[in-house]
Amino acid sequence: MTNTATEALSVVVERQISFPPEKIWRALTQPHLIEEWLMKNDFMPVVDHRFNLRADWGAVDCQVLAIEPNKTLSYTWAAYGLESVVTWTLTATSTGTHLRMEQSGFRPDQQQAYNGAKGGWQQFFANLEQVLARID
Repeated sequence: MTNTATEALSVVVERQISFPPEKIWRALTQPHLIEEWLMKNDFMPVVDHRFNLRADWGAVDCQVLAIEPNKTLSYTWAAYGLESVVTWTLTATSTGTHLRMEQSGFRPDQQQAYNGAKGGWQQFFANLEQVLARID
């Protein structure tokens, strides 16, 4: 029996994108491209690398957990008491890439952060798709 009061929540966004994984991977891992769709950053695609995402409202402290080029990227996402993990999964399809993002680790008492993330990631994905359409 699980105790729902302590169960962590996850935000999941999935998209079918008509670009190859290699192209999406560049947008997820190159700092100048990350800045265009997400936030200013000092990201490096190296396991254990600590980096910040910076926006007008503040900063997110992150650390790279896992990298498998063109397949998986995972990093911690800590801000305002939220300790979470963001995991990107890229799966090649016949028409491009199935892109899945999961941000896990929201506590039940972090409903505001959870709802904010749900809306925020929808916007980030829209921005990401615009960047992908623009870059070669």
